Amino acid sequence: MCKNIVLGVTASIAIYKACEITRRLKKEGFSVTTVMTPHAQELIRPIVFQSLSGGKVYTGLFDSPQDSQIEHISLAERADLILVAPATANIIGKIASGVSDDLLTCVVCATQAPVLIAPAMNQNMYKNKITQGNIRKLKSLGYKFIEPVKGRLACGREGIGCLASLEDIVKEVKRAL
Repeated sequence: MCKNIVLGVTASIAIYKACEITRRLKKEGFSVTTVMTPHAQELIRPIVFQSLSGGKVYTGLFDSPQDSQIEHISLAERADLILVAPATANIIGKIASGVSDDLLTCVVCATQAPVLIAPAMNQNMYKNKITQGNIRKLKSLGYKFIEPVKGRLACGREGIGCLASLEDIVKEVKRAL
C-alpha cells in the first residue's frame, strides 16, 4: 500500500531542495501531496511541485474545495506522515505555539500522523534561544527533527542551518513510517 506524505514547504532559500525531495520520495513509491505556505509561493511557483508530484498542490486555507471535504482536515487525516522541509524559524514557532493561521499550520494541528521537521535557516536564527526553545518544546511533544548541517548559508557565511542532505531526509521519512 502506497504511503501518503504531506510535504509542507516554507519560504527558506532551501526551497529548491524540496523539489528534489518530492522527486526522490516519488521514486521510492510514496504519494506526495504538497502544501505551500503563502511566502513559499513567492520563491517558487506551485506548478513545479504539481509537475514533480503528479498531484494537486494546496496553497491556501480558503481556496475553494473540490468537494464537500474541509481541506485541512482531509489532508491531515489522509497523511501517513507530514514532512516540513524546509522549515523556517517562523513555521517552527507557529507550530510550537499552536498558531494555525495558514493551511500548513492547520494541517499540522489537525493531524494524528507523525510530523517530521527539517529546519533550514540562517545560523543566528537557528541558534536563537527562542527557536531552540521551540524545537525543544516540539521534541518533547513527539515531533521529530532532521537536524540541519553546517555549510555555506544564503548570507554567504559558513555555519549551521543548511537543510540536511536529501539522502538523510528520505532515510528519516522511511524510518518514521
